[in-house]
Amino acid sequence: MANTQLPDALLVQDYVAGNEDALASLIKRHESKIYGFIYSKISDRDISNDIFQDTFIKVIRTLKSNSYNEEGKFLPWVMRISHNLIVDHYRKTKKMPMFRETEEFSIFSIMSDDSLTIENKLIAEQVEMDLKKLIEELPIDQKEVLVMRMYQDMSFKEISEVTGVSINTALGRMRYALMNMRKVIDKHQIVLTN
Repeated sequence: MANTQLPDALLVQDYVAGNEDALASLIKRHESKIYGFIYSKISDRDISNDIFQDTFIKVIRTLKSNSYNEEGKFLPWVMRISHNLIVDHYRKTKKMPMFRETEEFSIFSIMSDDSLTIENKLIAEQVEMDLKKLIEELPIDQKEVLVMRMYQDMSFKEISEVTGVSINTALGRMRYALMNMRKVIDKHQIVLTN
């Protein structure tokens, strides 16, 4: 049977067993989707190419070290790797996109004001630290969706592709994350305004 008809899981097994062509087939099968995802977040061809290459270097290392265990979920796993590398890129360049301003997230508006005084900058930094602590208390699945949506400006469709869950599940996790954050804020009577 030709490699093009084999499922991802079998191609992964073949590659781990020493068949280099299996990896080439996997890359060819998914490169447009993975590269398109990276480019949609970076909008720079050279950097997108670098991140694409780094993604597959990480894939190869993981597969060669026999620590791959995402049985049947190769594409979402690779998308998560590329997503993490995009986050690393933004962290290194200190250009991490901040929260979008929405009615639900007016508590974040203080962080997007470019004309902040020194005092307000200190308050904004404290608010951001408090928010990060609140986010850390969320269950992992809710935290993951909230961070992707609010910090990385990903659509729920992209979140669903990266995490391997349906769009409705991603929306539900976001809703629960917001509800849980509100509960913690109310419980501790945290004031997140300046």
